[in-house]
Amino acid sequence: MTRRLLLILPLAVGLRADTETEVRELIRSAVSGLSAGDPEQFLAAFDPAIEGFSQLRENLKGLVSQADVSCSIEVSNSVGDDDAQTLTLDWIMRLDFKNQQPNYERREKTVTCKLRRTGKKWRIVAFDPLSLFKPAGL
Repeated sequence: MTRRLLLILPLAVGLRADTETEVRELIRSAVSGLSAGDPEQFLAAFDPAIEGFSQLRENLKGLVSQADVSCSIEVSNSVGDDDAQTLTLDWIMRLDFKNQQPNYERREKTVTCKLRRTGKKWRIVAFDPLSLFKPAGL
């Protein structure tokens, strides 16, 4: 019995590492889209059924029309399994405004991001606070 457990354990650890890599890649891809001024690439990481998705889309369009966005994200906590993950992210976003004063704004939030695997793809199914992406002045 112990031998079976020892043989299965490396496989389970390998699956966990793959899950972590896939989840981080999804986040990285989304943030790259936002930094490139492509809200649709950012939104591709989200399940369109999440609450506030249409408002998020409008906010992102407004934000990238106002400013060049750059983000720094650090995963401070990750819990879950190969089908669902909850991440706590320290999210720093710098907005370099195109045509307004002040010239820039820095936003820093602790974000909770829930992800679920659907088939072979991961999707963000909850994100708090979505207000992080409101355009300036709203």
